[in-house]
Amino acid sequence: MLRRLWFRVFLVLLSISAIALSSALVVRELMVRDFRGFLEGQVEDRASWITTSLESTYEKYGVWANPEIIENTVWALMLGFEMRLYDTHGSFVIDTEGAVNTLTTLVKKRIVAISALRYRNESAEFQPYALFLGGKEIGRVDLRFMRSQKELFFIRRSNRLLLFSLLGMGGLTVLLSIIISKRLTNPVEELTRAVTGISEGDFSKRVTISGGDEIGRLSAAFNRMAHALELQESLRKKMTSNIAHELRTPVSAIRGELEGMMDGLIPLDQEHIQSLHAEIGRFKTIIEGLEELSRAEASSLDLAKQVIGLRQFLMNINGRYGKMFMDKGVSLDLECDEKITLHADPDRLSQVVINLLNNALKATDDGGRVAVRVRESADSIVLEVADTGQGIWPKDLPFIFERFFKADRGGLGLGLAITRELVLAHGGTITVHSEPGKGASFVITLPK
Repeated sequence: MLRRLWFRVFLVLLSISAIALSSALVVRELMVRDFRGFLEGQVEDRASWITTSLESTYEKYGVWANPEIIENTVWALMLGFEMRLYDTHGSFVIDTEGAVNTLTTLVKKRIVAISALRYRNESAEFQPYALFLGGKEIGRVDLRFMRSQKELFFIRRSNRLLLFSLLGMGGLTVLLSIIISKRLTNPVEELTRAVTGISEGDFSKRVTISGGDEIGRLSAAFNRMAHALELQESLRKKMTSNIAHELRTPVSAIRGELEGMMDGLIPLDQEHIQSLHAEIGRFKTIIEGLEELSRAEASSLDLAKQVIGLRQFLMNINGRYGKMFMDKGVSLDLECDEKITLHADPDRLSQVVINLLNNALKATDDGGRVAVRVRESADSIVLEVADTGQGIWPKDLPFIFERFFKADRGGLGLGLAITRELVLAHGGTITVHSEPGKGASFVITLPK
């Protein structure tokens, strides 16, 4: 369980919530402590009022048995104190109960009703306070504070509210932590299952894109990667099939003729030896095509770049291949400014242009046109080879640069794959735009 990501995230969220709730407990305890300190200060102030009043009464009458002593005792009760008064010899003078009993019935009832709003703690002890007049002790008063029911109600209510808050917020925190941790980790677990599926060969795996956040973008990137892998796997299978087919044809022909010669059915003469040689040449062409593709993929390691004047460079290529275009009745045009130069490997770049010109010538019928155009921007050179030929079907466009993809034409299907690798080796890009029956345009963008 501890190894599960969602559980670890859940523990983190739960720990943060526990710290927050603990902080609330600490704050509440500090507030209650300050509140109690405030109440204790009030109690001491009231006790001081009572002792001062008693001392003033004694100063006025000179004895404790005076008419105002009952009023002082009742007043102490109204302030929340039970009182016992003793003279200088320690003899009992009066207490709260005795003073209340001397009152009239109506006043006594009201006093008792008011004092009932306070909590009388019988286990609490009386606190003695010495009474002085002119520096001489004149007696002692014992006071016991009776807390207000409102104060006790406030503390009980705050305790109850805190308990409910802890239970409610704690439960809600646990629930939200589980939900949030699950929502955070479910996409990751789904990605893990999908990656495992792809590693086991199931390239159809996809994940749900949950939103536009980092995980959502990761899911989208994974889906694009899975789609690319599925496409590559499909092309790999197709490439393997194409390679097997391309190799099988000459091998079968060679084997058939050799078996015929061994059985005496085919004479061992110059004509049949030349046929075997032609099939071996075809076999060699396939192998050389694969070697050329491998060299193109590794060409970024051994490019011999130099500054090339593009117009003269392309005119040389047009001069070498112009007769082929003329013989087929296809015009070959060049549009390139004299000043445009490019830092590139001339051998590799000529291979790129020649591959595109050969494809354009094959696709263009008599009376058609092939144009090589070059334009310059601030940071790149754009080279375009456009024809007015057969064009490329939309279903074939995504695969046109893949190895051994031949559509409906002959050849090995390696020319455009090699071209793309050479362009990438120069740090450029190649794209194609086409409509069936209206020709195709291959656009190469190279950094200056």
